[in-house]
Amino acid sequence: MSLTNNALDNPFWRFSLAVYGAEGVSAECLNLQERFGIDVNLLLFSAYLGAVEGLKLDGQHLAEAAEVVRHLHAEIVRPLRQARRGLKVVTGSEAVVKEAQAAYAKVKAVELQAEQMEQAVLWAWLQSHRAECPSAQADLALICNLRSLLNKYHDAGALAAEPDRMLGGFIRATRKTAGLPASDRAS
Repeated sequence: MSLTNNALDNPFWRFSLAVYGAEGVSAECLNLQERFGIDVNLLLFSAYLGAVEGLKLDGQHLAEAAEVVRHLHAEIVRPLRQARRGLKVVTGSEAVVKEAQAAYAKVKAVELQAEQMEQAVLWAWLQSHRAECPSAQADLALICNLRSLLNKYHDAGALAAEPDRMLGGFIRATRKTAGLPASDRAS
């Protein structure tokens, strides 16, 4: 698949940058990633579809979307993340540490590029499956999608009843980015 600049710089990517950049959101997302193995791009995709597009993802559609990025995520994004983390803790002489820091910055940039490619693939999937996803009020679709995603991950399934328990900041940032009113409770 050839990805154009338009495919890479799409509304989903811009939404993701805004949400992920909000205070405390990256820590929440990384916590879910570490504890439950959740693909943060799928989390952002689920939120985007609900909050911005007003579309609900059922388990089958979520599985299909996850499958289209499975190879890219498993074979490229995760190994780049692991390499970047490894470079962060390199010890040795000052010269070695300086080289590791420079390599860290380069790998981080490539990792971000791979994340953007993963999101472009999800964006392309959405374009061909949009009509299959049922519409709903945006805030309801957001919460339904987050519950579906959490249920996809065995250990995180218990959180599906109350997504705000571990995703409160993420949900607030999603609502703000999508222009939805704030809510006292996410679920």
